[in-house]
Amino acid sequence: MSIKYKIDIISALKDKGYSTYRIRKEKLFSESTLQKFRSNDTVSWENIERVCDLLGCDVGDIVTYEKE
Repeated sequence: MSIKYKIDIISALKDKGYSTYRIRKEKLFSESTLQKFRSNDTVSWENIERVCDLLGCDVGDIVTYEKE
């Protein structure tokens, strides 16, 4: 089982005004979570929920399931 991101999370957040500086300053995500987004590693559902809230989207808009 493999969860994949449909979008570049960091770029999408930047497009909504959330630079990595702002994310760190407002403590929206930890540095390790940002690194996981950069390397397309999975993160907790709590972090996925936060991304959806910040982007105003649904989980299905940012992740997909792919059989291995």
